[in-house]
Amino acid sequence: MRILLTGGCGFIGSAVVRHIIRDTEHTVLNVDCMTYAASPETVEGAAASSRYKFSQTNILDTPALDALFASFQPDAVMHLAAESHVDRSIDGPGVFVQTNVVGTCSLLDAARRYWLGLDKAGQKAFRFHHISTDEVFGALEMGDPPFNESTPYDPRSPYSASKAASDHFVRAWYHTYGLPTFVTNTTNNYGVWHFPEKLIPLVTINAIEGKELPVYGTGENVRDWLFVDDHAVALVKAVEQGQPGETYAIGARQPRSNIEVVRAICSVLDELVPDAAGPRERLIRFVTDRPGHDFRYEIDPSHAEQALGWKAEHTFESGIRRTVQWYLDNRNWWEGIRARRYTGQRLGAAAS
Repeated sequence: MRILLTGGCGFIGSAVVRHIIRDTEHTVLNVDCMTYAASPETVEGAAASSRYKFSQTNILDTPALDALFASFQPDAVMHLAAESHVDRSIDGPGVFVQTNVVGTCSLLDAARRYWLGLDKAGQKAFRFHHISTDEVFGALEMGDPPFNESTPYDPRSPYSASKAASDHFVRAWYHTYGLPTFVTNTTNNYGVWHFPEKLIPLVTINAIEGKELPVYGTGENVRDWLFVDDHAVALVKAVEQGQPGETYAIGARQPRSNIEVVRAICSVLDELVPDAAGPRERLIRFVTDRPGHDFRYEIDPSHAEQALGWKAEHTFESGIRRTVQWYLDNRNWWEGIRARRYTGQRLGAAAS
C-alpha cells in the first residue's frame, strides 16, 4: 500500500511513520509543513528506507497537494496534520481553524480530485483516514459511561471545536461525494518524541531539571492514556481494514487523574535517578486551572478492538517507565527545543 500521510514529523504521525517502515511493507509519503512542533529527528531512522519519501508542504497549498497526489499515486491517505495543543488554541484559535478545518477541506478536495481519476477498482480500494480526538465529545463526569462511536459531539475548547468540525467535513465528503472516508477518535497519547508543551513531557523534563511541576486546579481531571506506539499500530490496522463511513474509537482503558500521572512520573524518576534533595513530589505546585477545563475523558474501545483485531500492549505503568527513560536518554533533543522553540512557559492561562 502507498500511503500519503500528513503531519509525519509530529508526535503521533512520526510514530506511525516509524511503525510503517519498521514493521510493514507499505510505502509512505510524509507531507509536513514543519511547524514549531515538528522535528525531523523523529523520522531519521525511517528516512534511510527506500519506502520513505518526504515533502515539506502545507495542506493549505492546493496546487502542491494536487502535484503530490499525481506523482505519488497513493492508495490511502492518513491525515494527522493538526494544531493540537488546547492551551495554544485558547491563546490563538485562528490558526486552529485554518489548519484543522480549512486544511482538512483542502486535503479532502485534493483527495477527491485524485480519486475521481482512478479506475473503479482503485476507487473502491482507496481510503481517506482522518485521525481525530475524544475531546470532540465534550466532558464526562465521574460515573458517566465512557465515550463510544455514537456519543454526541459537544466540543468545549477552540481546539476540540476545530477537530469536531474537521470530523464532520470528512463525513460530509463521504455522504455527499462518495469519497471513501472514515474517522478514528483517540484518547490522550504519550510516549517518546513528545513535544515538551504537553503534560507528561513537560512534567518529566521539569522533574529531571528539578523545576516546579505545575498541575492545573486540584489535579483531579481525568484523562484516558494510550502509549503512542500502540496507537500507531491501531492506526495502520485501521487504514488497512477500515470501512468507508465508519468510526473507530481507539483507547487503552487506562484512565488516570492528572495528579496520579504526575506522581507516577516522580516515582519512576526517583527510582531511576534519585535526587539528593528528596522525592520529586516536593516539586508539585497546583496552579490556576485552564479556562473551561474538561473534567474527564475516557473511551470504550470495544468496537475498534473487535473490528481491527487490536488491543493496546502497554500498561500505563510500563509505558510511563519507557517514556521517562527515553527523556533521560535523549536530553540533546529536548534541551534544543527548550533553548530555541519552547522554554516551558505556561500557555492558555486566561480566556481574556
